[in-house]
Amino acid sequence: MDIQGIMKLIPHRYPFIMIDRILEILPREKIVALKNVTINEPFFQGHFPESPIMPGVLIIEAMAQAGAVLAAKSLDKELRDPLIFFMGMDKVKFRKPVTPGDQLIFEITFLKRRGKVFKMAGIACVEKKIVAEAELMATFGERE
Repeated sequence: MDIQGIMKLIPHRYPFIMIDRILEILPREKIVALKNVTINEPFFQGHFPESPIMPGVLIIEAMAQAGAVLAAKSLDKELRDPLIFFMGMDKVKFRKPVTPGDQLIFEITFLKRRGKVFKMAGIACVEKKIVAEAELMATFGERE
């Protein structure tokens, strides 16, 4: 699935869409997504110009966006809302810095679902080495 397909499923847009392509998806099971990290990312202007490192929170956000695509493809259309909200994260660990030129591969595995709430486990890898991991929760819902 390319970026156009991703944008049909989640509401994120530039500069905050953090995944570029879906490499594999098995609804209700797992998703594998890709992000090409380039020096053109707006956050590198301030984090840190002399030694650019992708902020960990944005790695987790990218992981959550991949999970949102998995959730969207796993939920019946009548239950799906166009907005998905990040509810929580547990067991977050950052193992190595991510820098311009890296290609992040996210693998998100479905853990459980209760109604419109999903719990998933995710890892982020660069060159087959884990750089971050987390358990994530999200829900589909309406703005108040």
